Amino acid sequence: MPARPEDLFQRLDELEIKHQTTHHPALHTVEESQAIRGQIPGAHNKNLFLRDKKKQNWLVCTLEDKEIDLKQLAGRIGAGRLSFGSADRLAEFLGVMPGAVTAFALINDPECRVKVVLDGAMLAHEQVNFHPLVNTMTTTISAPDLLRFVTACGHQPQTITL
Repeated sequence: MPARPEDLFQRLDELEIKHQTTHHPALHTVEESQAIRGQIPGAHNKNLFLRDKKKQNWLVCTLEDKEIDLKQLAGRIGAGRLSFGSADRLAEFLGVMPGAVTAFALINDPECRVKVVLDGAMLAHEQVNFHPLVNTMTTTISAPDLLRFVTACGHQPQTITL
């Protein structure tokens, strides 16, 4: 059973990671997020669930306004040809639905079957924002705490500037 937002918040508390969550209508795209998020502080992000030709799954977290060239990205991260992962695969590997892809979904990947790429430009911000496993909320934490969370989930992220 995938983690629920309450499970995530409990895990953040256990890790002594300060977090603040804002509730809002469901958001499916960056454009929808920009239109209604109000004054949530920090960097707003997009998260891409990808699969390469070697059948390796990837989670790429970057600033919301970054344009990502999948062919170029594949070479930079050591992946085969990249494409977007299916909704079924997303649910299987990260336990979330399309529109709710998030770094916090790594809580649902204890076997570390998904490789993680974090944008260095995103991590340069003091605070970062991600959906807490559902797209009806946004949770703000510090960038260093994001790294602590990812590693506490057992993942060793690649950090590159996209």
